[in-house]
Parts: sequence; structure tokens; C-alpha cells
Amino acid sequence: MRKRSITTATALAVFFSSAVLVAGATGTATADTDRAISLSEAWDTVVDSAHQRLFFSDRSGGKIVATDLDGQPVGTLTGLRYVQDLDLTPDGGTLYAAVAEDDKIVAIDPVTLKVTAEYPTGTGSSPSKVAYAGGKLWFSYGDQWDSGLGSIDVSAATPTVTLDLAGDHDFASPPMLYAVPGDPNTLLTLDAGISSGPIVVYDISTGTPSIKVSAEKGGFYNDAALTPDGKSVVVAGPGNRALTEYRLADLAEVRTYPVPDEPETVSIAPDGTVAATVMDTEDAGDTYVFSRGADQPASVRNLSHSWMPWFGHTMNWSPDGSRLFVLTGSTDATRFHAVDAPRKYAVTASAAAPAKATRGKSLTVTGTLKTTLPLPAGTPLTVTRTDLDSPDGKSLGTKSLGTGGKFSFTDTPPAGGKVTYKVTYAGDATYTAASASDTVEVSRSTPTLTLNKNGNVYSYGADVSFTAHLGTTYKNRTVEIWANPYGGDKPNKLIRTAKVNSSGNVSATVDMKRDTTVSAVFAGDARYAPKTVKVTAYARVKVSNSISKHYKTGKIGSHSYYWFHKKTSPVVTTTMSYYKGRKERLELEVYYNGKWYGSGAEYFKLGTDGKVAVGLGSPGEAGVKARVRTSYINNSSGDNVNSTTHSSWKYLYFSN
Repeated sequence: MRKRSITTATALAVFFSSAVLVAGATGTATADTDRAISLSEAWDTVVDSAHQRLFFSDRSGGKIVATDLDGQPVGTLTGLRYVQDLDLTPDGGTLYAAVAEDDKIVAIDPVTLKVTAEYPTGTGSSPSKVAYAGGKLWFSYGDQWDSGLGSIDVSAATPTVTLDLAGDHDFASPPMLYAVPGDPNTLLTLDAGISSGPIVVYDISTGTPSIKVSAEKGGFYNDAALTPDGKSVVVAGPGNRALTEYRLADLAEVRTYPVPDEPETVSIAPDGTVAATVMDTEDAGDTYVFSRGADQPASVRNLSHSWMPWFGHTMNWSPDGSRLFVLTGSTDATRFHAVDAPRKYAVTASAAAPAKATRGKSLTVTGTLKTTLPLPAGTPLTVTRTDLDSPDGKSLGTKSLGTGGKFSFTDTPPAGGKVTYKVTYAGDATYTAASASDTVEVSRSTPTLTLNKNGNVYSYGADVSFTAHLGTTYKNRTVEIWANPYGGDKPNKLIRTAKVNSSGNVSATVDMKRDTTVSAVFAGDARYAPKTVKVTAYARVKVSNSISKHYKTGKIGSHSYYWFHKKTSPVVTTTMSYYKGRKERLELEVYYNGKWYGSGAEYFKLGTDGKVAVGLGSPGEAGVKARVRTSYINNSSGDNVNSTTHSSWKYLYFSN
């Protein structure tokens, strides 16, 4: 949870998990990097400028993750239980890591990610912070009031570990350690585990630290960073809505950098620009860059919509100070961000148009451009309108920003439907670009659209022509005709797409093998709204039956009869257009005293070939007249895809 000195050879990388702002109704233009990174509890970060790498310690994950400067992984070193602080030697040759749970500090080759040396610090010592200064590796260790300061002479032929080097100061927790840029004989420590918050500056020129100056500044520091000239330190801590800069020579307060929430991390660029993150419990902005100094507003970005990490050092500048690296989130949601123009003031745009408007009448679009350093009135904004007549957008010229970052303009939309207004600020050397848009539903006239033959019933397989009529429209004269047969196995199908004729008509033929919903669809144009009309036409089944087992045919009165012996059972074979699960209804009537009387009806399931044969049984006496017919009854016959259909009656006579 510490930060090391910033030099052109060694710098820290910053990462925060967050969501990049996108333009919608509100928006901020951005080309920044935002990607997931495999860290569960990021604790410290180091930038290796010599090898163009970033190193992250993952305390709970027990590993160090290496990436390139865009956050793309290049390697991982595991097996480092409760690894915490990292530091890189000024020449970039060795990376040091404090491995608390294994009571040791390890040296790592930053190219191969192989451990090159291990330095045990004593059973139960739990080293946590490290800093390379004055040719030695300094580390803090222990827990609460049993904490201390130690060193390792890593340049010796036989490196030695020395403990209890805190001198006259009794640390309340393992102190945060910082090497001082340009002064290898000075070591800065922060006692962050006690409310008094002592800052202790040591002279380490002899190898045995002696206190140069110390002061209680109100502690529980979260992070700290040294200025590039090594003369001051800027600290971030809870309970103080500001970063505070202290002069190392006497620890006098120099200035404060105000922030609206608890500061969590701080980093200082080679040119002295201070950046910080805050917890951001209100989701109002989490990353602050004081590009114009402490007495001017900071540029604010909202990289995450969750609270920012409140542990570890997770932000730093790139070695050249052109980019800001930030980590956001935690566990499986940790994300890496690289802000490409961190010194620019981030601009957020919003635009609001009425939800509905009348075509040909004036409407007003309003909006704002928000930034912590207000844009001057008169700042030019470009406006485009996208509609059905101008699908690629039409420029409405340049509008001017008013006072207070507000803008307003009027327009008379010539086209109806969805009309989108986009307002764009191009940005400049001080401000980021930003754009916002909003959509208004502009009225359109309702066209006349009709379709004929609703409710008509047709024979199975009839080719039926349906005609749609379209009334007055603006430019579009095209109509689609769709046929949607009953039954879930057949899709709605486009039958025809065509322009209507001079009379406004267009026709399409439907093969009527099922009841069918026919639709005429007009897609609309810039002045007339879309419209769809539907009709339902009905199709009978194809049905026939045949009689067998008779010994002759002959007329009785006006009807032709099938003649059977009185002990013969007639067989009726039905053929009907097939549908899965379909049944025929077979109906029998008997003639008595001059009238036909129902003798029963029964349903029989069709075979897959659409046929079924049924034996009627024999009456056993002569002189009996009967008749049969086959029917498809909508719904009752097992489906509803056709309309009720009856075959003709077949007449039967039984003789001796």
C-alpha cells in the first residue's frame, strides 16, 4: 500500500476498475483503455519503463501479474503468500516483493518473472512494505506496536538482514516507506496505523537510520507520493476531504488539494501534476487530476460506478506522464484503465428534446456541457439531425454554448417518425470532446390501407388473389403482402413486395390449403406512419369416401344406392387432407317412415396417408335404407387449421 519515488526510469502504474462513460442521452467522448484484469485484491503497482511493463501484487491471490502498458497480460508469478509491497531498482534490473505470510522478501527478474533470490526476515516478522534507497533494500515488518524498520544489504557478497532500525520512534503499525527522488540518503516513513499519524524522515547515509525530522499530522494515511524534486510529500487519508502537501525539510504544510470524498490514492507526474482517486460513495466522480494546480478545479472522471478500492496503491502515471493508469473494482470485477489525456478537463454532455412533436412545427432542444472548469459562453457546438429523409444525418450548422454551460436551439422537423438530434463539442487542448443526443417521435399522418376477402371460405388448394389498396402517401408506394397459415408448423411468409399500381392496388396469390391470416404492410415514409391491416380467409379440407363390400349399385328414387346383403358389413374408406393428429367424423343415418334419423356419429383417427377404413356392421334384416358421410369439424377433429367440411352422403340398401 505504498508508493515509491517517481523517476524517468521507475514509476508506478495506476489501475481502477470502472465503466467508461459512453454517449447516449448524456456522453463524454473517450478513447481510453478499459479491460478486465486477473486480480482479486490488487495491493501495489510498479511501472517498469525499461521493459515497458506493469507489475501488480495480488495480496489475496498470492501472485504478481505482469502486463504491457495497455494492460494486456504478459506473465504471472504465483506462490507468493500474502504478497504486498513492490519496488523496482532504479536501473530496472530487479523487482522486490514483500511476502508477508512466508516471512521473506524475494528478488525477481522483471523480464523472466523468475525469483532470483530470497531474503528471510525472521519467523513471524511478516514484512509488508519495501523501498530501495541508498543501495539497500529497506522494509517494514511486524504488526501494530510490534512493528519495526529493517534493511537488507543486497549488494553485499553475503546479504545480511538487520532489524530494529526505527531509532527513537515506536511505530504503531508497519510504516509506509518511500525513497526520495534525487536524495539516496533520505528515507521517508509514514506511521499510518495511529490517529496522530506521525511522519518520520530518516537520514540513512550511514546505513543506520537517524531521525532528521518528525511530526504528527493526523494519520490513518491511505497513500502518499513524493514530488519529482524530492522536496515535498502529498498524503491521502481518511477523515480529510483533501490531499495535503508537506515540505520534507520541516514537515510544514505547503498546500492542500481539495476533493469531495475520502482520498484513497495519490500519484504525481514528472511535471508535478497531482492525481488522486476518492472513494466516491455518491458516484459523482472518482478520479481527480489537478492539471492547473491546487488552487484551480481538478479535472474529474467517473471511471467506476462502484466505490473505489480503499486499500493498496492502485494508481500512477506512465513514465513520461502522458497517461494515467487506474485500477477499479475488486475480486472478479477488477478492471484496468489507462486515461490517455488525463490533464484535459473531462466534459459530459446532455441533450433533451420533447418526447413527441408535430411535423412541420417548431420544437426546442436543450442541454448542458458540464465540466469542473466551465467552458466559456460562445463555445461552438455542431448539431446534426437524423431522420427518415436524412438517414446519414444532416448538419444544422453551428450553435453556441450559452452561460452556465447550457445550450438551446429550435428546429422545425420536416420528416416524421424518430428524429434524432446530436450535439457535438469537438474538444481542444484543455477539454475533452463530448457529444449527446436525444430522439423525438414526430407525428405522421395515418394512411389508408385496405385488404379484401376477409371471412371468405374456399375449397382446399384454391389459388386466391388478395388485393391491397394504398391511399395517399409521401414517397413510399411499396406494400408487402404476407400469408400466415394456421398451425404452428408453418411460418408467416412474405408473398409479395411491390409498388402499388396507378390505382393504388397490389395483389398476391395465396394457395389456400389452410385457414390463413393475410396481412398487408406499409412501412411508412417521412410523412405517413406505418400501417398493417389483416384479414382471415378460410380453407376447407379435401375429403372423399368410397364404399366397398356391396354386390351392386342401383337407383331407388332419385338417389343411387350401394346394395348389400343383409348380413354384409359395408366398409367406408375416407381420404382427407392430412394434419398431425387429425380425425374424421363418420356419421350414419337410417330412413324410417319417410324421414332420415341419426343413428350415431364417431371420430376415427386418420393414417399418415390421410386415409381410414371403417366397417359399419350388418343390420341382419332386409329392406333397411341408410346413408353415411364423412366430415372435418374445426377443433373437434383434432385441430383448427381448416374450416368445417362435409362430404356428400353415400346411400346404402340392405336386401336378402
